[in-house]
Amino acid sequence: MDRRSLLQLSLASTLMGIVPSLAVAGVAKRPERLKLGDTIGLVAPASVTYESLQLQIAVEALDAMGLKSKVGLHVMDRFGYLAGEDEDRASDINAAFADPEIDGVFALRGGWGASRLLPFLDFDLISKNPKIFLGYSDITSLLNAIYAKSGVVTFHGPNVMSRWNQFTYQGMREVLFDAESATYSNPEFIDDDLVARKHRTQTINAGKVTGHLIGGNLTLVSALVGTPYFPDARGAILFLEDVGEAIYRVDRMMTQLKLSGVLGQVSGIVFGHFTGVKPNPGLGNFALMDILKQHCEPLEVPCYFGAMIGHVEQQSTVPVGAIAEMDAGAGVLRLIGPAVR
Repeated sequence: MDRRSLLQLSLASTLMGIVPSLAVAGVAKRPERLKLGDTIGLVAPASVTYESLQLQIAVEALDAMGLKSKVGLHVMDRFGYLAGEDEDRASDINAAFADPEIDGVFALRGGWGASRLLPFLDFDLISKNPKIFLGYSDITSLLNAIYAKSGVVTFHGPNVMSRWNQFTYQGMREVLFDAESATYSNPEFIDDDLVARKHRTQTINAGKVTGHLIGGNLTLVSALVGTPYFPDARGAILFLEDVGEAIYRVDRMMTQLKLSGVLGQVSGIVFGHFTGVKPNPGLGNFALMDILKQHCEPLEVPCYFGAMIGHVEQQSTVPVGAIAEMDAGAGVLRLIGPAVR
């Protein structure tokens, strides 16, 4: 990007009240792929882990994947409902990126608290030591902030305490170990019926588009808007998921993305699962799809719902900052090249 373009971006960002992010579409830094025997730094950026058995199971899960573990100093700390003081939780992340013995950084769990760490993260350090950073749910804020401020591709996928079934594990391996240009399409599941009822996708606006991926949990994405940690949305494919939210709150958060200008900047939207989001009884209520259509149809960009992203048993690993193409009519998302080196 030349000096004139940077000045134009700075001016536009100032007018919008947004600090320009470091990451520019197409120039994100890809971390090194994982190999058998690599060491994973285990960190707890959000909620407290009450039982040491949960940590033991997480370590055993990594061992079953052929990976070693190095547990952050403050992983089992407790500060109210958080896994330790903000500075301490952030220091574990900074230390993991600085440690030459650690090859990747995985979040133990989500919950709440990751956004509180953003002022304490050393983004210059992370930029100089790009490593795989994996997690989802509340970890969304870290994934997008690291991409925005350091230019490093991060990965929205299972936390270590997630259930590692075959779909989830193989999907993670394709992206992080095998460096494949992954295709995200839903598994067919017909069961004892004439037509498939599970894992359906629904097209909101048909079409195909290419862009860099940003997003994750809708609650956390909307909460980042207006901060210095929100990634560049221009031309992006935005992916969103959530769990346990009332439909009016989904409406409120989508309205925030609209009023902030984010929805008007993206080239396409992929909705994952909105687990447990159902209309309240009564004839006057909206269904979730009503709300999504109200916000997305006027955009006239490709959008579809139902990708295997988010709080769902069979979970995909999606790289924030990687370039992808989507076919909303087919309900398919594809990476344009590997997300790791």
